[in-house]
Amino acid sequence: MIADSSSQQRLERALAALRGLAVGDALGSQFFVPANYPLLKRRELPPGPWQWTDDTEMACSVLAVLVAHGRIDQDVLARSFAEHHDFDRGYGPAVNRLLRLIREGGDWRELASSLFKGQGSWGNGAAMRIAPLGAWYADDPEQATHQAEISAYPTHQHREAVVGAMAVAAAAALAADPSGPPTPADLLDGVIALVPRSAVGAGLRRARDMLDYNDATTVAAVLGCGRRTTAHDTVPFALWSAARSLGDYEQAFWTTAQVGGDMDTTCAIVGGVVSSTGTTMPPDAWLEQTEALPEWSPALL
Repeated sequence: MIADSSSQQRLERALAALRGLAVGDALGSQFFVPANYPLLKRRELPPGPWQWTDDTEMACSVLAVLVAHGRIDQDVLARSFAEHHDFDRGYGPAVNRLLRLIREGGDWRELASSLFKGQGSWGNGAAMRIAPLGAWYADDPEQATHQAEISAYPTHQHREAVVGAMAVAAAAALAADPSGPPTPADLLDGVIALVPRSAVGAGLRRARDMLDYNDATTVAAVLGCGRRTTAHDTVPFALWSAARSLGDYEQAFWTTAQVGGDMDTTCAIVGGVVSSTGTTMPPDAWLEQTEALPEWSPALL
C-alpha cells in the first residue's frame, strides 16, 4: 500500500515508465507484420488496437512486486512471472519452458542456472522489463542497479543479461531525476559509471562516443539493434536512442523502430526510459490504441 507522498511519487514515476514501455512494446511489435512494414518507413501508424508482448507482461510483474514488497523479492517475482505467463505473448522457447516448470513446482534457481549448458541466458529479457524499477528508484540510481541485478536472476543468469538489466534501470533512474533529466552525455556517462565491465558496458562506451551521429542506421550497424536478441546487441543502441530523445517520445520511438531488429524490445526499453521523466509520455492517441494493461497490473490496483 502506498502510504505517503514520497511513495506515491515513486509509484507515479514507475507507472509512467510502465505506460511508456507498453506503448513502445505494443507499437513496435506491429511492424513485424509484413503489411505494416512500409508504414514504418513513412512513420505512419498501423491500424489498432496494438497488443503488447511479454515485455509488458513481465514489467507488470516487476512493478507489482515493488508495490507489494517495496523491493525485489526473487521468489515472489519468479512466481508472478510463472503465474501470469501467457504463451501467446511472444516469449522465447527457453523462457516458456522455464516458466512452465516453475509453475509446476520447479526451483527457478536450478532452472535458470541450467539454461544454455549452464551459462544462463544472455538474452535481452531482463532488460526489456526493468525501466519501471529504475523510475521507482529515481532517488537512488545505485539501488536501482542493485535491485535490477536481483530481478534478472529468476530468468537470466548470464553476466551480460544481468548487466543489461542494470544499465536500463540506471538509465531510467537517471532520466527520472527529480531535479530534471540529464543531458545525453551525462545520462550515458552515469550509466557507464554504474555498471561493471562487460560487453554491455563496452557497447555503452561506444554509444557515448556516437552521440553526435544523426544516422540511427549507422549507429545500429555498430552497436546492434537486437537482431541477435542478446543484451549486448540490444541495450547500447536502445540507450543511445533514449539519451538523444529524453524530451520527445515520438522521436524516440521512430528513431528506434526505423532500424528494425527486435523492435518490440528496443522500443519497450526506450519508451520506458524516456517516460520515466513523467513528462515525456506517448501521445494520447497512441495510448488509446494500445491494449489495456492486465487487470492484475499495479496500474489498476
